[in-house]
Amino acid sequence: MHEIGEQLKTATISEMTKQAIPCVVMRGGTSKGVYLLARDLPSDINERDRLLLSIMGSPDPRQIDGLGGATTLTSKVAIVSTSSREDCDVEYLFAQVGVDTSVVDTGPTCGNMLTGVGTFAILRGLVKTSDGETDIRVWDVNTESRMNIVVPTPGGCIEYEGEASIDGVPGTAAPIHVEFLDVLGPTTGRLFPTGNFRDVIEGVDVSCIDSVNPVVLLHASDLGESGHEDPAQLDSDHPMLIRLEEIRRGASLAMGLGDATDRVLPKIALLSPPIAGGHICSRYFTPTHCHEAHAVSGAIAVAIAAQCPGTVAEDIGRHEDGDRRTVTIEHPSGHLDVVLRIDPDLPPPDAVISAGVIRTARPIMDGTVFA
Repeated sequence: MHEIGEQLKTATISEMTKQAIPCVVMRGGTSKGVYLLARDLPSDINERDRLLLSIMGSPDPRQIDGLGGATTLTSKVAIVSTSSREDCDVEYLFAQVGVDTSVVDTGPTCGNMLTGVGTFAILRGLVKTSDGETDIRVWDVNTESRMNIVVPTPGGCIEYEGEASIDGVPGTAAPIHVEFLDVLGPTTGRLFPTGNFRDVIEGVDVSCIDSVNPVVLLHASDLGESGHEDPAQLDSDHPMLIRLEEIRRGASLAMGLGDATDRVLPKIALLSPPIAGGHICSRYFTPTHCHEAHAVSGAIAVAIAAQCPGTVAEDIGRHEDGDRRTVTIEHPSGHLDVVLRIDPDLPPPDAVISAGVIRTARPIMDGTVFA
């Protein structure tokens, strides 16, 4: 009787669904999303995007019919494959899936979701582990740049438990080191696409920087904010959000990125002096809502801008010297440390060799999603 019931259950699922796709649901850093192998998805981009919308349950503000968590931070997809490049092991394509829209945006990358790529690649057998630590060289398809991930693998097995904590995530886990190698203008070809450390957009001083993702930085005080508000306060200030979007769109044109309407790039952040022992404080937008913590990519942009004289980040933050500089960025959930490797023989911004962060990741579910 039990076997008959299971057969009926399987038949019912098969009749109701068009496709069954292996997936892992994983928290990467302060984001959560679905990790998929590229070979399990349609090669046609339009078909792939329709499938991703179905997987996440979009468009629907609750994403009740899919795996999405009803926020931009939990409606993300990482698509991973073996790399044909000699200098990389795997390739990572990030997709930001709209929550209440039918938009799948592969323009930006996500440093938090990147944290789980190494773990996923090991789980799916794309890379072999080493005893102690496993180095995984990643090619980021979105930004055409290189990244390195170091996953703890004592005895050749992934270590999930550890003492590393990141603000915005409860508990502790094993540390995963993520290093971004090509951080000077991966999207536009220039770290400062306008050619200036500082510009005036819509009457406001901004710094337009292209590092991991293009980001627009400005002083919170220029929009009448302290920069220390919680996300809910900022999200409820509709006149400020309208003004922020006007600046973002103007900056996008100045950066050569085109019309930013209905696009998540460039991102934008409000900066202010630190109040909790950090070097600088940031409120990062996604772009229509304030991030409850901070994007890794945006943190790297803030950290690098703070090294460059004349930027809106440099003139309000505290700074370190040396060939390894830790920039502590305060955000609504705590802080995020960015470690910059610096060539002492070069002036900024050319002196920046790489940017690294320590994150954690946890697989939540490994199974099949029906779409």
